[in-house]
Order: sequence, then C-alpha cells, then structure tokens
Amino acid sequence: MINIENVSFKYKNSDYILKNINFSVNDGEIIAIVGKNGSGKSTLGRLIGGITKLKEGTITIDNINTAKDIKAIREKVGIVFQNPENQIIFNNIYDELSFSLRNLEKSEIENRITDSLKHVDMCDFKDKDLYALSLGQKQRIMIAEILAKNPKYIILDEPTTMIDSYGKEKIHDIILDLKQKGYTIICITNLSDEILLADRTLILDNGEIVAEIKKEELIDKHDILEKYGIKIPTLLSILVALKRKDIDLHVADFSVAELTSAIKEKLDTERKSI
Repeated sequence: MINIENVSFKYKNSDYILKNINFSVNDGEIIAIVGKNGSGKSTLGRLIGGITKLKEGTITIDNINTAKDIKAIREKVGIVFQNPENQIIFNNIYDELSFSLRNLEKSEIENRITDSLKHVDMCDFKDKDLYALSLGQKQRIMIAEILAKNPKYIILDEPTTMIDSYGKEKIHDIILDLKQKGYTIICITNLSDEILLADRTLILDNGEIVAEIKKEELIDKHDILEKYGIKIPTLLSILVALKRKDIDLHVADFSVAELTSAIKEKLDTERKSI
C-alpha cells in the first residue's frame, strides 16, 4: 500500500505546487490522477517514485518511508514518462532492457527480459533497433524495461499523450493486463479515456485534491470532471445520455472494449424499438 500524508511541495523560489495532499493507493488498484497542466500531477508522481526529494509530509510504500530508504523505494516503484525517446540509452532493445539487470545471473536476465516483453506483446523485437520502432512500440519497450526490474508499483506519467490511437489501445490493454497480474498502477493523465481504466480518479486543481471519484460513480458525478476542466470520455458521455433515457449500463462492470460493445448493443436495441 502507498500512503501519502500531508504532502506539500514547492521548488526553490516558487509557490507551492502541491498543498497538503492526502490519499492512499491500495494493492492491486489502478488510480488515475487528472488535472489541468500545472496542477502538480507529474510532481506528485516523481515524489512517489523517489525521483524528486520530499521535503514536507510523508510518503510510505509498504511502510517504508521514501525519505529514509530511497533505494528500497526505487526497487518497489517503476516510473514511465511521457516521451519514450527521452528514456532510451541504447539502440538495441536487449541492451536497453539488460542494462539495469547487469548484476544478475545471465539466466535470470534472460528470463526477466523474455517475461517483460511478453507483458507488452513485443517478444519478436528482442534484438531489434529501438530507434526503428514507432513511438507506441518504444513506449511499450519502456514499460517492459520497468517490468524487467520486477517492481510492485508502476507510475505511468502521461504514457500515451504522444502516441497514435492504435498505440494507445495497446497500452490500455497492457495496463488492464498488468492489473490482472497483481500490479498496482498510478496513471497520471490528461487523456479522458484513461479515466475509464481506473478504479478511482483523483482530480488535482491548483495543487490540491479537490475530488475523488470511484469508477462506479463516474456516470452520476461526471459533472465534477467538467467543473475542473477535465474532458469527459466519449463513452461516459454516451452512458450519461443513455441513463437519461432510463437505459442503465454500469461502467464498473466492463472493460473499455466490453463497454464499447455493450453500448453498441444497447443503441442497436433502442433503434429497433423505435
């Protein structure tokens, strides 16, 4: 479990970017953190991942204080950033994935690389040139690199912002698959469809958490998203419209793909009844 208590943060000579942040992330959850640009989302992710040093408040991960044992935290938490090209060190995919594993036995390195590539459906690219890949494929390799380190928690900081629609769908499938395998995921995002992947959505505004919405509450509380300038996912808008016609589909009962099919079926049924 991740616990964030009374966390505030500011850079030198700046106003507070985060103000008295308090929330927990349960094991096996997907949490979406959303908000306008400048709301403090990425800074919060960096604090949880131990990349930025915490100065005020407490973050504990499995009861380990991030301020006291940063090495243990970095073994537990992996973070993937928005632009995969900023994270690449080596041209060759095998070299990239094996670099942080170099202290392990060769057989263990091979097993971890193979398993991580399976997670992201990139096994056939093991010996390929990273720079020959599409941006979406590069991001999947960056996720594989984190998985090879065997973390318990994964922070995805706007992982699909720069990627085309096909690449987004692939990464969304990976996120849901990782949850099924027991990973805990914090998804920092500006893309509305990724809200539908999450068990809970936290809205940051001006450095403060102003709302928390559970997945099953999204239809009834969609106006809160709008209030804080968060674009409503298209699928959610359709569900809201259907509910106004007394047609209920519960968002929590479906994956994104299943929800799309269920909405289509309901709409087809309604057209036939007209």
